[in-house]
Order: sequence, then C-alpha cells, then structure tokens
Amino acid sequence: MKLRFILPALFLLAGCVSSGNVDPLKTQKGRQEAHDAYVQLGIGYLQQGSPSRAKIPLRKALELDPRSTNAHAALALVFQAEMEHKLADEHFRQSLASGEARAFNNYGSFLFEQKRYDEAFQRFLKASEDTMYPERARVFENLGLTAIQLGRRDEAKQYFNRAVRLDGRRPAALLELAVLHYDDQEFVLARRYYDSFAATAPQSARSLLLGIRLARVFDNREQAASLAAQLKRVYPASAEYKTYLAEQ
Repeated sequence: MKLRFILPALFLLAGCVSSGNVDPLKTQKGRQEAHDAYVQLGIGYLQQGSPSRAKIPLRKALELDPRSTNAHAALALVFQAEMEHKLADEHFRQSLASGEARAFNNYGSFLFEQKRYDEAFQRFLKASEDTMYPERARVFENLGLTAIQLGRRDEAKQYFNRAVRLDGRRPAALLELAVLHYDDQEFVLARRYYDSFAATAPQSARSLLLGIRLARVFDNREQAASLAAQLKRVYPASAEYKTYLAEQ
C-alpha cells in the first residue's frame, strides 16, 4: 500500500522532466502533474512513517501551487507528527479552503488532541454536514467523544447512535454507548453494545472492567473471572485493575 503512493509519483515526475524539448513546468498541465506527483510522494513518506522526508516534496508542491489544499493538509499532518503545533494549526486552517469533510475532520482531530474541545466540536459538526462523506460514521463518533469531554452526555449518546447506525463496527462508539447505558443502569442495552464492541476490537483495561461489572450484574461468574484474569495479566498497573481490586 505504501509503495502505491510512492512509485506513481516517481514515474510521474520522471515523465514531467523528459517529454520533449519544452520545459513541462512552463505549461499549466505540466505544473499540475508535477504538483500532484510531489503531493503523492509526500503522502507516501507520511504513510511510511517518515514525516521529515515528506517535507521536501510537499514544499515543492506548494512552490508550484501556494494554495494547494492537499499539500497544506499533508504538511499539517507532518507538523502534527513532529509536535510543531503552531505550524500544524496554520496548515490545517489553509487546508479548510477545500471545503472537504476530510479536512474539517482532520483539523477537528488535531484540535481534540490539543484539548480545544469547543473548536474541535465545531469542525466535526461541519464535517458531518457532507452526507456523501464515506467516513461520516467516524465523524459522528468524534462528535460523541468531544461531547463527552464537554460534559454533554445526552448529545454524546445521540452522536454515538448515529455512528453505529452508519457503521455497526465503530469500536469507540460501541464502547462509549455501553458505558453510558451502564451508568444509566440500562444493563440490557449496555451488555448488547459491550458484546458488539468485544466482537470488533481488542479489549482495553477500561472495556475489561466494564465487562467484569456487566458479568456480575447478570451473575455470570465464569465470564467475570475470565475477564478479571485478563485484566490482571495484561494491565496489572492500570487504574482499572486497582479499581477492580477495590471493588472486591
């Protein structure tokens, strides 16, 4: 998958500089092809886990088109990976000119990471408006997670439900719904969402503790013991394991 992003870019660049006697960068078509190739090359380096190597082709793309939203979006991810938060923010903002849901979702994720929850919520909300966006379930999941951070439980539950309706295998949405319903003492619903989560994603310390609690509610001692053993084995230093011991 990584090579598919890199090789076409290299071949395209080679084509751009070897077609006849006319400098391809002096034609609009040639500049666009070179720009696209540089962006592809930068994305390829990003996917390989080499953000620093992505900078050179992405900067060349911006030299060809300073308003390239794709180049700005990729550079934003580069600087986010390097923890250059101010630069990442600047490039994320410039990428929003595309008007694409992907750009708003990515920027929202960055803002969430920075604990700028109010701003993140607005960006996710904008991304959710695109009904044709293939990752819309992820956007609603992100809205739910942000709503929780803002202390808006009822809204969070609505957003998680929408995420699960669009994609029944969204692990974060399933787990959060299980937690919310457990806290509301709606144990049948909590178990249903927990079982769906457990079937789609690896267990975390948090999910194991919830599973133990639900097993106790339904008097399933064997499952409670199995999950407790897993919690002790995999997450012995976690806060959840300490909570489990305190609840004995």
